[in-house]
Amino acid sequence: MQNEVEMVSMTADEISKAEKLFRTKFINSLAGIRQVVLIGTKSNDGQENVAIFNSLIHLGAHPPLLGFISRPDSVERDTLRNIKESESYTLNFVHKKWLKEAHQTSARYQKEESEFEAVGLKPEYLGQCLAPFVKESAIKVELKLKQILNIEINKTIMVIGQIECVHLPKDRLAKDGLVDPTDLLLSGGLDAYYDSDFLDQLPYAKP
Repeated sequence: MQNEVEMVSMTADEISKAEKLFRTKFINSLAGIRQVVLIGTKSNDGQENVAIFNSLIHLGAHPPLLGFISRPDSVERDTLRNIKESESYTLNFVHKKWLKEAHQTSARYQKEESEFEAVGLKPEYLGQCLAPFVKESAIKVELKLKQILNIEINKTIMVIGQIECVHLPKDRLAKDGLVDPTDLLLSGGLDAYYDSDFLDQLPYAKP
């Protein structure tokens, strides 16, 4: 007979009274493993910025829209401010080999400091995009700001952008449009990172 699994139950009241860092990691990791991207921006005075996010959301393909969540702007948020100023930003997918450099971009550097220089990544400019890409990234996406939604319940902000251009290796793009995420970094919670394994691609489901 198998041993019973010991269970833990936490009520909303117990969660709200838990230590802040525990509560934040607990709820964040409940959302599951998500794609990690570095968002590249540039201020109107020319200061480059790059920061890690794990809240990328697919919103639709016609037009091609992607969203992400920014924390409340009660303190200075360089990424959000730069996107509002220029309406241009980039998404750069992270290879697992440089996860430490990517994670380090979450540190609170001064406005005049470049995270590119601080963590050892290189900015790259492609086409007419005003914002910098991450040169080391295999999959790079240029976006134009379309809408900012203020979420009143907790003062977070959803930033919605329309894809202007995608740069990726030919061998990562299948004939049916599927993008290969092999070796790209995933995140669960605030500081836990994972690799991805392909299981199967199934046909379109019909009754």
